[in-house]
Amino acid sequence: TGHAFTGEYYSTFSPPEIISCPCGEQIQTCKHILATCPAFKSKHDALCSVSEDLVVSDILGTEQGIQALSEFLKEMDAFKK
Repeated sequence: TGHAFTGEYYSTFSPPEIISCPCGEQIQTCKHILATCPAFKSKHDALCSVSEDLVVSDILGTEQGIQALSEFLKEMDAFKK
C-alpha cells in the first residue's frame, strides 16, 4: 500500500516531515532501508538469509521472506514514528 513512516511517504502525505534517511540519502524509501542503507547494514543478516542480494520482491514474495522481514523489523527501529 506504500504506507510507512518513510521519507517517500512523507513527501507525498506529510510535507513538513523530514524525508531524508539518517544515512544521508535524499529520500528514505522502503527499498533503501531494506536493501542499501548503510545505517541498517548490520541488521540485514536476517534478510540475506532469504535473498542474498536483498531483492525486495524475493523478500516480500515468500513466507520465509516475510518471516525474515519480521525479524529485521524487530531488530531495528525503522518504520516507526
